Amino acid sequence: MLAGCEAPLDLTGVEQEQGKSIRRTDQLQALAANDRVQIAVGNDGLVLTRSKEPRAIGHDHWLRQTLPGAPGLIDVEACADNSLIALSFDKQLWRSDDDGASWQAFAIPTQENLLDLTCAPDGRYWAVGSFSTLLSSDDQGRNWQENSLNEDAMLTSIQFIDDALAYASGEFGLVARSLDGGESWEVLPPMLDEFYPQATLFTDAESGWSVGLDGTVLHTTDGGESWQLSPTPVAAPLYGLLDTHDGLYALGENATLLKHEGSRWTPVPVAARPVYLRAALATAEGLLVAGGNGTLLSLKR
Repeated sequence: MLAGCEAPLDLTGVEQEQGKSIRRTDQLQALAANDRVQIAVGNDGLVLTRSKEPRAIGHDHWLRQTLPGAPGLIDVEACADNSLIALSFDKQLWRSDDDGASWQAFAIPTQENLLDLTCAPDGRYWAVGSFSTLLSSDDQGRNWQENSLNEDAMLTSIQFIDDALAYASGEFGLVARSLDGGESWEVLPPMLDEFYPQATLFTDAESGWSVGLDGTVLHTTDGGESWQLSPTPVAAPLYGLLDTHDGLYALGENATLLKHEGSRWTPVPVAARPVYLRAALATAEGLLVAGGNGTLLSLKR
């Protein structure tokens, strides 16, 4: 006769992890801030919010919530009126008018996959995605108008510099510019070598930066008409850009954070596991960076 016993199942570690506001299973994708809160979004409908007021309840503590249906959230933006909007992979726009405490969902009626969104200075929402599709809403997400550049390319970013000037960029080095607030778009000469930009950021009307695989950074000084390579000391894929009063930053795989100083990119040490970093936000103290495995770090200047 064989006999055995089974040790009691110890779920203490699991329960402790589930009780945390930020968990190792969180895959953070984007950051934003309005006048009152900072916000991070990620997988499985994750929304984290933290007050920016030093004396407010919840300051330095992230409040966790999960949106209904647990959608994969891939972007979040703060609009000029302090409302917050987020984009989910299932083609929904989520809007909050109470600093992220509650959210309302609006379907975006398109067959295309979407990757980026923004609030334009005139209050319109914009989203971009596959088949060089641009969608806009002038009634806070209730209705959408769809347009395309008629290029079989995935748009990965859209940015408004002011009321009139906007840029969109994407696969195969595609760059488009609007001079009339998005009413019409002009396709510019492509970036180098059919570059696939993971993120593109214009710091003013003429100067723009784009990052992608293999640590590649491209730079334009003529409003996207031409692009030059800006060498970096890394080969890790780069996913995000942030322009601050302190300088320009790029971030990516293997906890990579680079700062542009003079004409060079310099690594910035980050005390994190070798996970991806995808988003950054300027704070009063320095930088807030977010990425994989629940990475959400405040970096001092």
